[in-house]
Amino acid sequence: MTYRSFTRLSALLIALAVALAAIFPPAHSAEENRKVTVVSFGLFGGQGVFRSEANGAAEVVTARFGAGPVVVRFNTKRGGNATIETLAETLQTQARSMNRDDDILFVILTSHGSPDGLAINAGKLAETLKPSSLAEMLERTGVRYKVVVISACYSGVFIPRIANADTLVITAADAHHPSFGCEDRAKWTYFGDAFFNIALRQTKNLKEAFLLARAIVSKRELHQRFEPSNPQMAGGANVEPLLAARP
Repeated sequence: MTYRSFTRLSALLIALAVALAAIFPPAHSAEENRKVTVVSFGLFGGQGVFRSEANGAAEVVTARFGAGPVVVRFNTKRGGNATIETLAETLQTQARSMNRDDDILFVILTSHGSPDGLAINAGKLAETLKPSSLAEMLERTGVRYKVVVISACYSGVFIPRIANADTLVITAADAHHPSFGCEDRAKWTYFGDAFFNIALRQTKNLKEAFLLARAIVSKRELHQRFEPSNPQMAGGANVEPLLAARP
């Protein structure tokens, strides 16, 4: 092979390598650039535990997963801006600054709950966030990967409407039972304490955190002779592997 032929072959191989790199980018590039946006709402202003839990949960998720933008809103006995309208607006606003195919939207909602949905109380304002309304909000964001954690009684009612392969849903209770720990001066509800404050700080991913939190909650309820709340985890086959906690 002549020197000129060798040079031409080298140039051809380099050009081919560049072309292939453009078509097949490094496997870790998307993961390294993936952003986690956190939206955390304490919806019931009548008790301070929900404000405290919304703030505390957002802090833990940020520390464990290196979250990007973090939005926390809550209500108090005098009022507040954690309403159905502001939740919808916040989700849309945050979605516009996300890569909707790769980034992860992490939503935390904490409140009282009923079989109809989540109670919203801000001063004189009282309304209910229904599963169908939340499902519509999440759909309109256009964000593919989502994690939704709902700390409330009967919060399992949200699972059928929003859980799917791209949306992981974790709830403090099933659709038929209350959860516990909604005391005005408490920092956490029982599930919020078990999942965010204890399990998520110790485990490597959301699945491990949920399993540990469920065991903690069950032990506490058994000790106090409460009927089991049965925390739930559903969906998320595509999104759960993307969230690995920092060491």
